Amino acid sequence: MSERLKARGITISQATLSSWQRGRSQPERARSLRAVDVLEEILDLPAGTLRSLLGPRRPRGRTTPPGAEGAALQILGEDSVVEKALGARFRHFNQETSSLMVHDIVRIGESGTMSGFSTTNVLRAGRAGADRALFVLSFDDEAAEPVDIRVTCGRLTEATYLKGLKSLVLEIHFGRKLAKLDTTVVSYAVEVSPSLTPATHYERWSRTNLHEYLQQVYFHPGALPVDCHRYVREKVGAPPRAQRRIPLGAAHDVHVLTSRCKPGVHGVAWEYGP
Repeated sequence: MSERLKARGITISQATLSSWQRGRSQPERARSLRAVDVLEEILDLPAGTLRSLLGPRRPRGRTTPPGAEGAALQILGEDSVVEKALGARFRHFNQETSSLMVHDIVRIGESGTMSGFSTTNVLRAGRAGADRALFVLSFDDEAAEPVDIRVTCGRLTEATYLKGLKSLVLEIHFGRKLAKLDTTVVSYAVEVSPSLTPATHYERWSRTNLHEYLQQVYFHPGALPVDCHRYVREKVGAPPRAQRRIPLGAAHDVHVLTSRCKPGVHGVAWEYGP
């Protein structure tokens, strides 16, 4: 069907069509709605048949409640790796909780590839009864796979590595049901097998405002970068902005501390010498 649409001058991926068919997303943009009209012609359906099946538009922008699917789509984009990794669960992705503080620690090995990372996440319940959260972690290439996962705060109930998506899905149980506005701490660490090429950046995406975000990258003494800088993207795939150089510390590390961290993609990038 994707090819038949393309023959009519409309480019819609097969993955997007599949997502519409399964109800995981729906066409809303002008180009997508035009594709729906053409699909009706291709399928020889009366005009408006498929459009009548569409639900209301998803809430977007500042009116989108924290944790809702629309907020995630603004940062990740449609048909994102996270959406594909979670499938039907994406629609309710962590809607019961929101992050207040996040601390990421990334370790770069002697070969310049990522050897592991750890995260501490302080979560607050938006409603009573929240007892778990999902985390989707992406890797640079298929060679960089999780080889050891440790959860030090919380209880690991799922660890699924999706090789085709180069992503790891973790479900961590809090160990109790939270009251509304109650907080809990989740901490996990992942050891990673060497990737095919040296790592050059690390990114954290956030769909909600964070009270504080601390990002640290530790480099092996044998793989020190010649330049490091921080940056922000409005969403995945957007050009970086607010770039600023950051110095290497005495422990061969760089860090970025952001208070009142806004939704978006927050990263650190580095370069190696010749």
